[in-house]
Amino acid sequence: MKAARRDQAVYDIRVAGHLDDHWSDWICHLALTRHEDGTTSLTGPVADQAQLHGVLAAIRDIGATLLELHAVEPLGPATSSPPVASSQPKVCHRSSSHRDSQVTALERPLRTERLMLRPATAADADVTWTFRQLREVNEWLTGTPSDLDAYRDLFTDPARLATTVVVQLGHDAFGHVIGDLMLRREDGWAQREVVAQAEGAQVELGWALDPAHVGHGYATEAVRALLHHSFDDLGVHRAVASCFLANDSSWRLMERVGMRREGHAVRESLHRTGRWLDTVTYALLADEWQPS
Repeated sequence: MKAARRDQAVYDIRVAGHLDDHWSDWICHLALTRHEDGTTSLTGPVADQAQLHGVLAAIRDIGATLLELHAVEPLGPATSSPPVASSQPKVCHRSSSHRDSQVTALERPLRTERLMLRPATAADADVTWTFRQLREVNEWLTGTPSDLDAYRDLFTDPARLATTVVVQLGHDAFGHVIGDLMLRREDGWAQREVVAQAEGAQVELGWALDPAHVGHGYATEAVRALLHHSFDDLGVHRAVASCFLANDSSWRLMERVGMRREGHAVRESLHRTGRWLDTVTYALLADEWQPS
């Protein structure tokens, strides 16, 4: 928990259920304490009412039920007037600039009919390792280290963590993690005179799903949610994805969500088996996107 300044109050917020530690990063790094009665306390300094509104919005977004909220340690002298809440409540750790490599992939969790997509945190390293280190998954990935400690170092690299989205079953904070996605916002190519107009105009998508959960349409549902977010919320012009041609389950997923094959590079990428393999690139434009 961060130390409080003299002009801050320390709040204790109790919610139903046991929250995992990774939710601390999502909820302004408040300290989590799990109780025997099945509840969780979140405790820490809150700068003002705007930040408090952001904390409460984050709790709502993860599907946790708020039970109690009170200031346990008001600090500093009383001010002559209460803090004024912003019309756009803020959450302390998020930024909106796509050029900052530390920006999280999502500003809020996304919910589909059966899933919740949320920004990854360092605490997700172990659970994603359980399926990423499997031979049938790692075969098509850029690479997964052979031991957990090395994987943790890779997974928690700030630039990578910022583009990783975790997929959970269900709509609450306790859902089982079944996969992870990549959402990387980047600039589109542009001539010099119009380069500013191409900033943040494109996203690149990627995915890895636990084989124990294939065959239920979860990957399609999750990728469609990312496309919806990219086009309707971020307002990008174009989404792209690529894979080995031999990874037919991946490019078939691209086609199911409406992407079209734009490129086929012959023996362009060296696989760890020593073979040069074909790769394919798919894309979808904003005006081609059909959300239903």
